[in-house]
Amino acid sequence: MATKEILGKVLEIDNDGHLKNPSDWNEDIAKALAAEEGIGELNERHFVVINYMRKEFQEKGDAPSIRKLTKESGVDTKELYQLFPKGPAKLASKIAGLPKPKGCI
Repeated sequence: MATKEILGKVLEIDNDGHLKNPSDWNEDIAKALAAEEGIGELNERHFVVINYMRKEFQEKGDAPSIRKLTKESGVDTKELYQLFPKGPAKLASKIAGLPKPKGCI
């Protein structure tokens, strides 16, 4: 079992560095994860994506793919890559405290 200390809490993580338990997540954890990934301060648009991903995960049991994100979140592909560079679905799911979406490398 791999663990990581975030904001004084020891949390389980998977092999990709994503939280194993999505219920360990909160906005402060998201901000800490974003900082580790080199993303500046999270803004309203980041949280549009993060909240959409968490809602989809709660309803369907899996984080949405980039295609679904761009079609249904209200954030287009160009903006998604600006918000979460280098693999937006994978990076956004990590910051959202979710497992890597199926289909992401």
